[in-house]
Amino acid sequence: MKRYYLLLKAALLMHTLPVCAQISTPPTGNTGTPPICITHANVIDVINNKTLRDQTIVITQDRITQTGPTAKIKPPADAVIIDATGKYIMPGMTDAHVHFFQSGGLYTRPDAVNLTAIYPYEKDQQWVKDHLDDMMARYLACGITTVADVGGPLSNFRIRDKAGKESLHPNAWVTGPLVSTYLPPNLDKKDPPIVKVTTPEEARELVRKQLPYQPDFIKIWYIVVPGQPAESTLPIVSAAIAESHANGLKVAVHATQLETARLAVTAGADILVHSVDDKVFDKAMLQLLKSKQTVYIPTLTVTNGYKRAFTQQFDFPAQDLKYGDPFMLGTLTDLQHMDTSAAGFYYKNLRSRHKLPSAADTIMRQNLQLAREAGINIVAGTDAGNIGTLHASSYLTELKAMQAAGMSNRDIIRAATINAAIGFGKAKDYGSVERGKMADLLLLEKDPTEDLEVLADIATVIHRGKKLDTRTLLPVTPEILAQQQLNAYNARNLEAFLAPYSDSVSIYDQATGKLQLQGKEQMRKRYAGLFERAKELHCELVNRMVMGNIVVDQEKVTGVGSKVLEAIAIYTIENGKIAKVSFVY
Repeated sequence: MKRYYLLLKAALLMHTLPVCAQISTPPTGNTGTPPICITHANVIDVINNKTLRDQTIVITQDRITQTGPTAKIKPPADAVIIDATGKYIMPGMTDAHVHFFQSGGLYTRPDAVNLTAIYPYEKDQQWVKDHLDDMMARYLACGITTVADVGGPLSNFRIRDKAGKESLHPNAWVTGPLVSTYLPPNLDKKDPPIVKVTTPEEARELVRKQLPYQPDFIKIWYIVVPGQPAESTLPIVSAAIAESHANGLKVAVHATQLETARLAVTAGADILVHSVDDKVFDKAMLQLLKSKQTVYIPTLTVTNGYKRAFTQQFDFPAQDLKYGDPFMLGTLTDLQHMDTSAAGFYYKNLRSRHKLPSAADTIMRQNLQLAREAGINIVAGTDAGNIGTLHASSYLTELKAMQAAGMSNRDIIRAATINAAIGFGKAKDYGSVERGKMADLLLLEKDPTEDLEVLADIATVIHRGKKLDTRTLLPVTPEILAQQQLNAYNARNLEAFLAPYSDSVSIYDQATGKLQLQGKEQMRKRYAGLFERAKELHCELVNRMVMGNIVVDQEKVTGVGSKVLEAIAIYTIENGKIAKVSFVY
């Protein structure tokens, strides 16, 4: 540590600090009241499964007040006109399975892997609280205008109240603590996200405890442990469902085994929040789901987030590297430099046990296909917040997994919009482009029914009647730029690695002043070969200092030969890009 600060002092004495670069801040939203009139748009009609050509949409305040052929609708005299010729409009999307109390990082579920000796759980929880606004803005930047938190602490209700007032927060449908047949260790005891009940009356009481908060639904965690038949805790599940229905609330159930899912749906569960992953659906189960009008949220990718983190076998999608919280993404690779005694396992030893895809993945895809063919209401959800499933950025990965399982683009768009609204009892206000509904819309350059990749880069979102430029929603700070390039370096993703750098970036040896690389193209040639050769490449961030537009990182690099390479990297940010890097070796 002493050596680090001596080197840092010497480096900074040699380094001229330029004027701080201007950092972008999120907008406060359109505070004016004139109507918005979108003309000549191609509208994705999710009700009738077709595209309506040359349409006009009039938005007054936060609602859609007119829709129809452009030739038949006269824009209001004071309207702000948006010419959408050649573009496409679809409803804002819904992630129907998230958890606000989880960060998506490596330390967020100490019941799954207890690393609290290295990174206290309380620190992870404080991060979530401190970065709530940023997390919500990321959802909007990804075109997700509504999220459903399917279980967490009572503080969820405060988050919902805040979301309803903040223009840069998506709509939030929430519930409180999970009514559970099992209590996981190491989670918050003061405001617990999961509460174990042991009798039907305790289950009813926990439902009643939430009623003053006006939950949007109730969530049950129907977990069966070895030696405990599913039928033994069914009375608890049935009681919670009955009490919820008696108070006009839908019930979402975590039941990933065929038997628990069958029992839960028979008892009246309205929503299955995960795939059944142990057995393929039989005809009786499909008929039961159809007759009960049960909602099916497959969450195909969340388990793989854990497996990739525990085995350190990552293939981070571009969406995660661009839109995911860069600091939580950065924690996911920490096992590569962590003492194995802290984790209780060595990540490489787990690779033979956790294959991707797994047998469960195959079963989940089969069950999704069967559910689709049976006409069951399928809704898109990620389980965001769990280890390796980052808030907002993981959504497109989930949609693509649904596509790989055989769903058409139109069916996926329905699962992301109107199906969610119907499933959660919110279709009066959300889910489609119709008169009277909330003006939550995506303005797209191309047709998403032809190519889902259009949803990877959404320039304009209209949320509650306010037009948002997604490029201004997320902060661009010196520290974020440094972290983004570090994440992409560890992912060996060349394009994402180069993205934070200016085209004319200069890279120096600080001690000699020698210019090592000039410009992105030289960087591309140098790092392309490194990323290709060094399959175990990993950079550990040991220390970081941020001083205005200067970021100083102490780094250790492994995976390049047998030696550990140590260096201090000094990043200078100008005009929102890394303009200069100086290395002290």
